[in-house]
Amino acid sequence: MADAPRGVNPGAITAQSDCPGAATSGSDQGKKCMSTVRFDLPTPEGDTIEFWEAAKEGRLLIKHCLDCDAYSYYPRPFCPTCWSEQVEWYRASGEGTLYTWSVIYSNDLPPFRDQVPYVAAIVDLAEGPRMMTNVVDCPFDELQVGMQLQVKFQPISDEFTIPVFVRA
Repeated sequence: MADAPRGVNPGAITAQSDCPGAATSGSDQGKKCMSTVRFDLPTPEGDTIEFWEAAKEGRLLIKHCLDCDAYSYYPRPFCPTCWSEQVEWYRASGEGTLYTWSVIYSNDLPPFRDQVPYVAAIVDLAEGPRMMTNVVDCPFDELQVGMQLQVKFQPISDEFTIPVFVRA
């Protein structure tokens, strides 16, 4: 498999196939088409695989440190507070408050160009960590710092489901 272009998730490029309706003579003969690159698909690896599997099942997992009792997000094999490697998965409540947000009106990357406008947000989880996510199903003019939110799981492909937040 050829290397993906820099900054492109290699799992987000689908296999090449013959172009339908492509010319069959001259320099175009045998030309291949490539599906659109999806910039929203995660690359599950190492310590994130269990997170993505749980999200598909409707569970929000964060990490919990057995040494200092801190909770952390995003998934990683150590505690960012005390650097201990004694961390375990913890099922978060899914409750949070809106810390900040931005309404995105322009994004040229696929598939975001078809989803604008949308809300990119940082949510303070009840357990402590902050999570970058989206707020959905809420009019933009009703967003407020400190508003109570609840996680909702939104499929973005056959393979992946992401945690987003709605008004509690």
